[in-house]
Amino acid sequence: MVRKRDDAALTDPATAPTDAQVAAYLRRNGDFLLRHPELVLALSPPSRWPDVDGVVDMQIYMIERLKEEVDRVKGAAEDLIHTSRSNMSTQNRTHQAVLVLLSADDLGGLVQAVAEELPAMLDVDVAALCFEETDRALPALAVPGLLRIPAASVEKMMGGPDRDCALSEDMPGDPLVFGDGAGLVASSALARLSPGGNCPDGVLALGARHGRTFHSGQGTELITFLARVVECCVKRFV
Repeated sequence: MVRKRDDAALTDPATAPTDAQVAAYLRRNGDFLLRHPELVLALSPPSRWPDVDGVVDMQIYMIERLKEEVDRVKGAAEDLIHTSRSNMSTQNRTHQAVLVLLSADDLGGLVQAVAEELPAMLDVDVAALCFEETDRALPALAVPGLLRIPAASVEKMMGGPDRDCALSEDMPGDPLVFGDGAGLVASSALARLSPGGNCPDGVLALGARHGRTFHSGQGTELITFLARVVECCVKRFV
């Protein structure tokens, strides 16, 4: 109700501010359009301006603003298309990696698939599997290429018991999880593995030589999904 009365007061010739009052207010508040830029598009500038020094052609200003808005929308659309294509490509590569992992016949074959085939498929430089040491050695885990890490290391790497993935933007690779390939790693993703049963927790480690390949703002759904597939494979062999 208050809004209607205010609108009526502004349109009633008896109570509406005069042109002189509006002009005086704008002179006292030269930054009015800066504070209310949306009003520029609602104004109707004259087709010609008087020949007075210091006059700004608002029509040109409005056109420039519209051009900037078009460029901004265009840029946002291009970013969205690029991101969508990148996500689709990553998803397709992950699906291919899953098929390779599921084709392994034993734990040794799984470790070999991770180390030799996943890097090219996932566009990384190093990939490895490692599991924590246990009081009772599991013969099934004694396969070439499978790295062993100290007990309780996984929780430290993840940064807590409730986290399943840890990303490092620009940090040298850890030899514990990357072995001899640690020197190639400048950015990494570590995903928790919890096969259960007698098998200790482990880590699927992916490393890239370029910094910020993995970063804090990145989604981890596909990485953790790949780790769940590795878990299922390990359960079959251990």
